[in-house]
Amino acid sequence: MALRIVRWLGIAALLISYPLLAHYTSESAHHGNLGALVAMGPVVLLALVFAWRSPQRPLMLGALALLCVALWAEWPALTQHFGLVYWLQHMGMQLILFMTFARTLIAGRQPLCTHFAEVIHAPLTPQQEIYTRQVTVAWSVFFAAMALVSTALFFLTPLSTWSVFANFMTLPLVALMFIAEYGVRRLVLPNMQHVHILDAVRAFRNTPARPR
Repeated sequence: MALRIVRWLGIAALLISYPLLAHYTSESAHHGNLGALVAMGPVVLLALVFAWRSPQRPLMLGALALLCVALWAEWPALTQHFGLVYWLQHMGMQLILFMTFARTLIAGRQPLCTHFAEVIHAPLTPQQEIYTRQVTVAWSVFFAAMALVSTALFFLTPLSTWSVFANFMTLPLVALMFIAEYGVRRLVLPNMQHVHILDAVRAFRNTPARPR
């Protein structure tokens, strides 16, 4: 229990401190070294985790070592353009989420939100299937819009302005999207059982089913 609390506290501290530090470095060009370190730190850390868990661990660790050498060689350029790394990370995540939802809307596949609902409420009524498909479309549009706004702000406004959007508005906007969808769902599907979001996450993690 204590380890779980420490883990969640660590995650919470990271979620709070990283955006603050990223925004701090985005406010001035004098923070180039720190900005490059903050921008590349998560990339190198994730690469290390994947390399360590890879069946070809020695090969992947060797590739990671070469990447670190390349980063060291290009460090002066990174200190000048670390904002570009920030943008690529944020925009890339929005595009990944967009593709995660949008690809399930292709004919013959089950929309992702329909799959989520089916895990909790199976069997679904035709009305519920239509609604959950529309929710999948809404999330696809949301993440596409986030990527477009991020790109527009990055290239058309100062880096500090973009940073406010990316670091301080992304999660609240996602939360607002969840709240808005919940409100609409209560109006459109009043007879549908409404479960806690954590219960939905647990149920989804415990099922082997995947979108078709």
